[in-house]
Amino acid sequence: MALWLPRSAWSQPRLTSNPFTLGVASGSPTHDSVVLWTRLHGPGLLGASLGREPITVQWQVAHDDKFARIVLSGQAIASPELAHSVHVEVAGLEPDRWYFYRFMVGDAVSPVGRTRTFPKADAAVARLRLGYASCQKWEDGYFTAWRHMREENLDAVMFLGDYIYEYTGRSSKVRIPSGGWVLSLDDYRQRYALYRGEADLQAMHATCPWLMTWDDHEVQNDYAGLQAGDSGMTDPSSPANFAARRAAAYQAYYEHMPIRASVLTKAVAGLASGAEMRIYSRLQYGRLASLYLLDARQYKDPQACTKGNGLGSSTVNPAQCPSWNDPKRSMLGLPQEQWLSNELAKTQSRDSGWNVVGQQTLLGQRDFKPGPGQTLWNDGWDGYSAARMRLTDSLRKHSVANPVLLGGDVHENWVGHIKADYADVNSVSVGVEFCGTSITSRSGGNAKTAERLAENPHFVFADAERKGYGVVEFTPKELTTTLRVVDDVTSRDTRIETLAQFSVQSGRPVIERS
Repeated sequence: MALWLPRSAWSQPRLTSNPFTLGVASGSPTHDSVVLWTRLHGPGLLGASLGREPITVQWQVAHDDKFARIVLSGQAIASPELAHSVHVEVAGLEPDRWYFYRFMVGDAVSPVGRTRTFPKADAAVARLRLGYASCQKWEDGYFTAWRHMREENLDAVMFLGDYIYEYTGRSSKVRIPSGGWVLSLDDYRQRYALYRGEADLQAMHATCPWLMTWDDHEVQNDYAGLQAGDSGMTDPSSPANFAARRAAAYQAYYEHMPIRASVLTKAVAGLASGAEMRIYSRLQYGRLASLYLLDARQYKDPQACTKGNGLGSSTVNPAQCPSWNDPKRSMLGLPQEQWLSNELAKTQSRDSGWNVVGQQTLLGQRDFKPGPGQTLWNDGWDGYSAARMRLTDSLRKHSVANPVLLGGDVHENWVGHIKADYADVNSVSVGVEFCGTSITSRSGGNAKTAERLAENPHFVFADAERKGYGVVEFTPKELTTTLRVVDDVTSRDTRIETLAQFSVQSGRPVIERS
């Protein structure tokens, strides 16, 4: 699949250092295609100067890691307008197959990546091993969890948001990022370069394809749609320039993720005028699973009744918030809600087995107040209860088989049953959810975990202390979810262990502890 390029595009600077310091990655797999990614960047956060000219990058896909049996090859342009990033959408691959890939510029050769295509939609599939993770705050610890995830023999990773943090990191006792607050396009690029420079993260990206969505810290803490958030610290940005900040953040996200160009609905230039960057999607894994990725930030209505009438989030007594149950308020935006409902309506014709929804946060109601009354968090699904009811109603209306929701954001593991109506203790379960802990980001600890489980009995397990990731193995008959946690995120040599394991039988939305 060689691409013809005009002579002017064959720009090759004199390289004085390794241009592949940020590694390689793949993502957005289908049964016959995958996106390959790299970004040319020299050592250090600012990187060696690559000039303002486009650079020709060669790529290869092979059956073996020695590249003796090359399947496809070609050239791509790394343009300075996109920070010399490369997104190659390789088509014409065989379904359900592993491949190796690499990039070359002059004499420089990138690390070798491993990726795969998904099975055809009508294929019978025996197994899918899916990792899920979120919230990797660089200053809160080391990314050793990714090193352990490489040993899990995964088919894909679902990353559920907070890939970077925009904070200054001054409160950390582990390590402090340079660069201060992340506000401009260059700031976001440098912060991604900091994170992408981590060897364990790079190695996991090179192990299998990733399925990507975002949350708030890729832009600003607690932002909602085009409304600015509130960092909880002294963020120097203002609501007046938030649209420009969001556009810069979205561009930097595209530059650093293995996602398709079609997410840019009006190209990169359109982001500055508020154009949609559509990252929600559905991927099919044979007849075994439909995988949905949602976007609960870009179209989100502002949080209701934040304390002090401020921006961002807080806990709220819903009885004192007149807009709490307003049916017009949405977490996903009505167009995305309708898209999801339409996709769920097709599940019976797809015979999809498991319907796995990757989204940002905890779906189930979590009441922080023991006894009568409620205290709920207004930034999660609790703050958008009418929208949550529409989602659960859609699952029931379309008789969706085996709904499984995966989430992140809260830096804690929560395992529970999805209820048709959280206000009714006798409400039926319509699915299950596994909301994962963070890779490194801090949480409050387990002092009140038992109390909160008692107050919210639709959850069967919670842990607010340990950090790591989850692995879900799907077969036609059951799923098994394993919560994997490290001993200490402040140590580069921390060990991994299983915190808990759960199973769910196909056709029966009941979580059993293994």
